[in-house]
Amino acid sequence: MPTKLFANSTVMDLVDFDQKSLLVAAGSIAFNPIFWNVVARQEYHNKVLTKLFGGNSRYGCYFLAAVIFGIGIFRDFLYEQALRQQPSLDVLQTDAVKLAALALFFCGNVLVLTSMWALGFTGTYLGDYFGILMDHRVTSFPFNVTDAPMYYGSTMAFLGSALWFAKPAGILLTIEVFIVYKMALMFEDPFTGAIYAKRERERAKKST
Repeated sequence: MPTKLFANSTVMDLVDFDQKSLLVAAGSIAFNPIFWNVVARQEYHNKVLTKLFGGNSRYGCYFLAAVIFGIGIFRDFLYEQALRQQPSLDVLQTDAVKLAALALFFCGNVLVLTSMWALGFTGTYLGDYFGILMDHRVTSFPFNVTDAPMYYGSTMAFLGSALWFAKPAGILLTIEVFIVYKMALMFEDPFTGAIYAKRERERAKKST
């Protein structure tokens, strides 16, 4: 069982780096966005999944969505298991922190779910890379709050869980979540922008 610690504990006391579950959770957090970006780009350039499903790009997108959803659930499971084996911190075990944790978890999931609703199924699960493009850019809530509500919402949910369980290790893993999502956006945003820019150029040629 994790040992409850005081605020003046050292970093090595707050996080048990000897627990393999911590490294496994960290690896899963890093793996997921790398996986879907690599697979999606292969799909865009080589139509790997579309060919696998007999030329049906939607089936390919649905398959990738199922895989992404599955590894996301597994990542969350690994995260929870890692937290349970980590030390707790006394100063985080207060009613105020619990309320903050609930607020973060609730608001984070609102951002994630409403962004999925606004984008639709294929818009959420990288349909752009399959040639399934949206007619217009989504600017309604939650995209009028942040340009990446799903990523930021997920980060908030991770932090909420860390605070709820009073685990400094969870805060450390949340920082990793934030970093890998920011890095993913650096690759995804320009590439997605180029896909839609190409579509607009093709429309302009047709109109003239």
